[in-house]
Parts: sequence; structure tokens; C-alpha cells
Amino acid sequence: MAWRDSRRSRQRLLLFMSAIVLGIAALVAINSFGDNLARSIDEQARELLGADLTLSYNRPPSPKTNQLIKNIGNDRAFEVSFASLVSIPKTGGVRLAQVKGLEGRFPYYGDWEVEPASVIATFRQASNRVALVDDGLLVQLNAQPGDSVKVGNLSFLIVGRVTKTPGQAVVAATVAPTVFIPNKFLANTGLLQRGSRISYKYYYQFRPGTNVDAYLKTISARLDKEGINSDTVAERKRQTGRSFADLTKYLSLVAFVALLLGCVGVASAVQLYVREKIASVAILRTLGASGRQAMLIYLYQTALMGLLGAIIGAVLGSGVQWLLPRVFGDFLPVTVETALSAPAVVGGISTGLLISVLFALLPLLSIRNVSPLRAIRTAYEDDLSRRDPLRWAVYLLIIGFIVGFAYWQTRNFGLAVGFTGGLALAFGILTALGLGLIWLVRRFFPASWSYVWRQSLANLYRPNNQTLILVTSIGLGAFLIATLSLTQGLLLGRVELSGSGNQPNMVLFDIQNEQAAGVRSLVQAQRLPILQEVPVVTMRLSAINGRNAEAIRKDTSAKIPDWALTREYRVTYRDTLISSEKLLTGRAQRQENGAVYVTVEKDYLERLHLKLGDTLTFNVQGLPIPAIIGGTREVDWNRVQTNFLLVFPSGVLDQAPQFRVLMTRVPDTQTSARLQRDLVNQFPNVSAIDLGLILKTVDEILSKISFVIRFMALFSILTGLLVLSSSVVISKYQRLRESVLLRTLGASRAQILRITALEYGLLGLLAALSGILLSLAGTWALAQFVFEVPFRPNALPLVVVAGVVTGLTVLIGLFNSRDVLIRSPLEVLRNEG
Repeated sequence: MAWRDSRRSRQRLLLFMSAIVLGIAALVAINSFGDNLARSIDEQARELLGADLTLSYNRPPSPKTNQLIKNIGNDRAFEVSFASLVSIPKTGGVRLAQVKGLEGRFPYYGDWEVEPASVIATFRQASNRVALVDDGLLVQLNAQPGDSVKVGNLSFLIVGRVTKTPGQAVVAATVAPTVFIPNKFLANTGLLQRGSRISYKYYYQFRPGTNVDAYLKTISARLDKEGINSDTVAERKRQTGRSFADLTKYLSLVAFVALLLGCVGVASAVQLYVREKIASVAILRTLGASGRQAMLIYLYQTALMGLLGAIIGAVLGSGVQWLLPRVFGDFLPVTVETALSAPAVVGGISTGLLISVLFALLPLLSIRNVSPLRAIRTAYEDDLSRRDPLRWAVYLLIIGFIVGFAYWQTRNFGLAVGFTGGLALAFGILTALGLGLIWLVRRFFPASWSYVWRQSLANLYRPNNQTLILVTSIGLGAFLIATLSLTQGLLLGRVELSGSGNQPNMVLFDIQNEQAAGVRSLVQAQRLPILQEVPVVTMRLSAINGRNAEAIRKDTSAKIPDWALTREYRVTYRDTLISSEKLLTGRAQRQENGAVYVTVEKDYLERLHLKLGDTLTFNVQGLPIPAIIGGTREVDWNRVQTNFLLVFPSGVLDQAPQFRVLMTRVPDTQTSARLQRDLVNQFPNVSAIDLGLILKTVDEILSKISFVIRFMALFSILTGLLVLSSSVVISKYQRLRESVLLRTLGASRAQILRITALEYGLLGLLAALSGILLSLAGTWALAQFVFEVPFRPNALPLVVVAGVVTGLTVLIGLFNSRDVLIRSPLEVLRNEG
């Protein structure tokens, strides 16, 4: 019976199917991509690391440990890296880069993509001063192979451009472009000075079959004691896999939102379909069919359409997954090999079938209550909306399914409940806005307005109106796009705010004490202000309340994290607070009766589970300095100032090895370039951070992230438009009858056109404004509680979103209602007869 009845309605049933196609496509594409990414990470784990084992440290280890790490493995490569200004003498370009001095056959695994590839051998021979430079740096400084790059006191011939380094994503190279030089020339650059922030790393290759993790356990205690960090293939695989698994889970939830949006369309479409089938159901009831049988007839129809839609979506998603490595390529450290993922396809089809049936059940349940009297007494009206316990059971099943799916993706029950709650809140707000519009139009109907306006407004609350479905589906799509735009502006505004007004936009660091006067004179000679100059002392935490780091590590009840004991601290000394700080408890840093009292940042105090009066002992170049926590500070880390976790009083660290940081403000890029060129020529070890360049880099990265998010939001937008189209097509039969009546009463085609355009224009505008209102509230919450910055939304993108969404809604509404405009009343009356 389900098959026979579907013959007259298959075109409309196809619309139910189409509503979930894009959601399933997005879900299958993302999950397939996640499976392929996980497999690629597993297969390319060695290429991610470039070696079997790496050891990295920031300070030279003891002679005994140094001898150990020099003899590990079958072969080893050594790297010394630090940040420094580099320049291209030919063009005069200057840029802060990561300088890496390499020695050995790095990388042991993976392809070091250098153009031309033959120069890698030349570089490793290290007979001449040659350099390999990241492609992004060459583009920014308008340089090319054959030019020279100046690093400190030496110039190096650029013999090749590096397009990719094993384990490094394209975005990472954009943020911190690298200049590779042979390690043997590093000492002659004059950049390895006392106080310089230098990192050391060993890359090791072991004989095949060696259990590297087991070997590492035998020496890990000694390495931890020296503050040496280790990384193995297995650990890198876990870390990278975990990071990108979180990404695919997040994207899967975004795709799931598109699917739920489609299912809301299914529920609405089935609701309209059921209304048209009431007479057929009443006839079946008079012939002896039960209410349950009548419901199952149409449930089978929608289930079959849901299954077909899920299958088509899975096929489409399997095709889309081939595009995703291109979309996410800049953020991936591995090359993703795409292949069909059976679990993703089966999971997508099962999810599509289950969720379409669940949402279709809501309107189908009312079929059980259709009375046979409907077949012989057309005026007889059943209360199809009366209380039905099964309806509440279906609601619970839907909520349970959403929570279960979110938990399956995140493995975090709290996050799953939060996701479901947030989704319910968004749908609830949009639904409330739609219902509110219906109530307002009905309650305050403008009876004195023109005929066209009255008809358009009446269509918003008449039977078969589309107000709720369009406000919900299109509003959610507008919400995603508007939130994306506002959040991007928020992040950029955060950086722009830091460089606005009279705040510094140029930071000079690694200034040695004997260079301070010269750098100061250089800045003042260019008529630039010295906004801040602070000393920085590096030290390590060696004891807390008299217990040394080793004893704290052995104490399993201790709540001190390892990073607090192994990290290198950079602190300053002064007797007052600065504008970015606020004293919360205790008193400012000071000396009393020979005791040193420091202030610490409040979050640092909480993370280390410390309190006022605790004693911290620091190792400053071998000299222990005890300090008592005398106060806590709240620090505004968003300000471009030298902010510190710990601040000492003056007179304690004045003679300690230190470097200085100077901040100034440059009016334009020309002045910035001139200052950096003079620094490179006179003080090659001094580095500079140009906030204008940082802002440009952040903008580039956010643009790439925006494209990724827009790509995912596209599925929701297209699903919303598809739901809009299907809803209009399904309800056009009702609109056809209404238009016939209007035409019979004398309405012209032009009036019908204006009525239709106004109706969909109002719906599109309300949907867009609802989504924008929701996005404003959500972005305000992000600004207030996450980013902690003022919320100043840019109105232009929101106006564009509202205009585009409204225009598309009108166009689709007119296109799908074209039959209403071109068919004559007589033709329709004959068909009705």
C-alpha cells in the first residue's frame, strides 16, 4: 500500500529525501577525511618527527649528560635555533626569522622539499657559507636563490628555497619563517651571546628494530633532571593524532548541525504531506485499516526516502572528501592519502536513516487519530494535536540520539550535553522569534494597509505558512556566517587594539647591557619615543618551601606540575606596578629585613597551588635566590607591554646576567624598515618584532581559517536553502488554490507577484535578522568571557548577510511559485473539478 500510494506523490517524497542529502554528505566527507587523516598520520609518523627520537633543551646540560646525548643512536644530527633579524642586502628587506644551524643528515625520514633538490647535498657538505630559506620569507623580502641573506655578522648565499620541512605545516612557516645555515658558521655570526634565547635539539636515527620508547625509559630520569625534553615517533603520533582527531570531531558536529537542519525540514515537509493525505487516511480507515497501519504506510514511504537520501548523501560525501585535503592542506603536517572509508559511509547512512525516521515520526503520529468520519463528513474535525504520550517518547528519543551522537564524536559527556543544550537553545530562540512574529502579525494586523501588504502579512500565519521552518533553517545558516564574520573581526580587533593609540608597536629585545645606551641613541636619533625599557633575567625554579625539584617530583601527592620545575623563567625587577597590572592581594614587591618579597600573577599562583608566604628558590646562573610570595597581580596580557609571571624588587637582580627589552612606536612601515636595517648593521644580535607585520600574518592565518569554517558553514547554508525550496514546492499547491481565489476575485498577476515577493522578503529578512541577533549575543559572550576584549561589531558584514539571505529567499520563493503566476484560474478550476 505504501508503494501504491507513493505513485502520486513521489515528486514530493523526493523533496523529503533531498533535505538530508547535504547533511549526510558533510558528515560522511568529514568522517572519511578523519579516518584517512588518522591513517596518514600513522603511516607518516616518522616523517612528522624526521627522526626516531629528538631531544631538545634550552640550556647546556652537565658534561656527563652532554657526553651521553652525543652518543645516542646509530646516527645523529644537531640543531641550534634562535630568533633573529635577517636582511637581504640586495633589496634592503628585513624580517624576524627563526635561524637554525644544522649539522648532520637531517631529516632521516620524510622529504625535505627544497628547490632545487640537489642543493641539499651542497648544504650538508658545509664547505661554503650557504643558506636554505623558507619560500614565504623570500616572497616577503622580494628575494630569490642567488641573492645573499645576512645573519648577524655573516652573509650567506641563498642556494635554495624551502617549500616544506618534515612535520611543519604551511601556516607554521608563515608565522615563523626559517633560515637554515650550516652549524659550523653559527658561532661567527656573533649572535650566540650570554643571555641569548637559544634552543638546542638532537635528531637521532636508530638501527631498524630498536625499541626507542623502551630505551628512552632507561635515561628519562636523567633527562628530566636536566630539563631535557624528548619526543619519539610513538609520542608524536599520539599528540598529532589527538590534535587532529579533535578537529575532525568538531567538524563532524558542524556537519551534524546541517543534518539536523535538514531533518527539521523533513518534519515540516511531512507535516504538510500529512495534511494532504488526511482524506486518503480517512478512506483507509473506513475500509478497515487501523490507525497504526495507516501511520506505518506513510512511515515506510518516508523511511525509504530517508534511506535513499542517506545513500545519495554518502556517495556525494565520498566525493567531497577528495576536496578536503586541499581545503585543510595548509594546516596539516602530513600528506593525506584519500580512500573510501567504509565505517564513515555505513555510519552516515545509518545516521541519516535513523534521524529522518525520528523526525518524520513527530507529524506521522497524528495519523493514528484520524477518524473514518472524515470520509463522509468533511466538516468533521478531529483534534489531531491532542496529547499523545508517544510524541513525548519521540522527543526523548531525538534528544537522546543527539546527546549520544555528540558523545560518540567527543567522548566527553559534559561536552555532549552542552552541545545538545546549545543546539536546543539556538533552535528554541529561532522558533520563539518565528512564533512571536506570527502572534504579532495576528494581534496587530494592519487592517488599513494596502491590499497587497495585507495579503502578504496574512500569509505569515495562515494554514500551511512557512514562517517557522524558514526562520529556523535560514536563520541558523545566517547565524553561522554572521558569527564567523564577527569572531574574525573580534580576533583582528584584539591585535589592532594592542597596537592602537600611543601603545608600542615595535619591540626590541636581546639587548645586552653594554648595548643599551647605543640602541637607545639609535631609536632617539630617528625621533622615536622610548615607551618602555625593562631588564629581563632568566632563571629556573629549584625549590619550593625548601623542597628541591627532585623531591617534589618523587612526591606523588604534590600538586606542582612538571612544567613549573623545568621551564626557564624570564622575570624583571622594579618596585612599582605598571598600567597593565593590578594588585589583588598582599603588597607590591619589596625587601624587608633582608627578605625578598615578590609578586606573582594570580593564575600562576592557582596553577601551582601556592599561597601568600610560600618561599620559591630560584637558580640564577648557579646562584640560589630565595623569594617569598608577598602579593598577587592581575595582568592584562592583551596589552603590548612586557608582562611577567614574577616580578622582583629592585636591588636583588641588578647585577645578574640579563638582557633588556625596549619598546617604541613607529609611525609607518618605512620608519620600521629603516630602524630594523640600522639595528642589523650596528647591533646584529638585537631582534625586533613589528606588530604591523604580526597583524598582517594573523590576518592571513585567519583568512585561511575563515575559508575552512565557511566551507563547513556552506553545508548548513545550502541545506537551509534546500529546505526552503522543498517547503515552498510542497506548499505551492496550497498557494495555488489561494491564488486562484485571488485571481477569480480580480487580482492581477502583478499583484500576485508582489504578494509572493513581499511574503518571502519578510520571511527572509526575519530569518536573517534572527540569525544575526543570535550571532551578536553569541559573539558578545565570546568577547566578554573568552577573549576578554571590548565588543565592537562591524555593521557592514551583517548588512551584507541580511541582504544576501533576504534576496536569495525572495528569488527561490518566486522561482518555486512560478506556476502560481503563469497558470490561469480556469485551468486550475477544471483540474479541481
